[in-house]
Amino acid sequence: MPAPDAMTCEKLSKLIGTPKAPVVLDVRRDALRNADPRLIATARAVPETGLVREALSHLARELRGEAPGRPVLVVCAEGHGRSQGVAAWLRHEGLAAEYLEGGHAAWVAGGLPTFDPAKLPRPDGAGRSLWVTRSRPKIDRIACPWLIRRFIDPRAVFLYVTPSEVQAVAETFGAAPYDIDGVFWSHRGETCTFDTLIAEFDLSIPALDRLATIVRGADTARPDLAPECAGLIAASLGLSRMHVADLEQLEAGMALYDAFYRWCRDATGETHTWQSHGKSAK
Repeated sequence: MPAPDAMTCEKLSKLIGTPKAPVVLDVRRDALRNADPRLIATARAVPETGLVREALSHLARELRGEAPGRPVLVVCAEGHGRSQGVAAWLRHEGLAAEYLEGGHAAWVAGGLPTFDPAKLPRPDGAGRSLWVTRSRPKIDRIACPWLIRRFIDPRAVFLYVTPSEVQAVAETFGAAPYDIDGVFWSHRGETCTFDTLIAEFDLSIPALDRLATIVRGADTARPDLAPECAGLIAASLGLSRMHVADLEQLEAGMALYDAFYRWCRDATGETHTWQSHGKSAK
């Protein structure tokens, strides 16, 4: 049973990848983070200079503004005084804050998903990664933002522009262009951009690997890769007809991929049968 105000790695692993995931703050000492820069999925690094009282109060105000009502989870090296103290201070500031039992070390020892933040594009002034792609998204250009927000950077910003202007907009804002020809974050061989993100951020876990097969089949016109590909194609095309604004479609698509992810993680063995209850009893 976890200690008071603590969350276990097992519980966090069930929340990561879902809309109910907490804001994860990595407060390890800078030297430790330099030695092992990988972060728990969705975590943001808080430098040592950000752990003084005034800075923590400022951080609490930011968190209330950007994620009102969302709980916070603080992670240090092994779940001792550093994370417990920061979580206590954030609770003092009115936030629902816990610390990770066993810390970063326990998460890594459990083989749970981490990512290298050095591969993210240069953040904006608010610390968010910026991404730009072609307008009128269908599959990959919705699936990739879902993956980034659910497993890498929950605050990531996505821009949709005319295809011919993607590179220019990327240069103007320092954003990462994705899912266009000739850029790093794009298709490689028979795989799609969703696959590239998983490979580069080393996010290969069974549920994401299963989802990647569905996305790949739907996005590259190979619905035979998985029975669910045809359903994803149909749902994606339906959303594109329902929403004129790309960002509205993205928000609707987040729920779609949340559902596919939970099926991939928890429900692949479940079947549904229909039985008429209107038959007369014999």
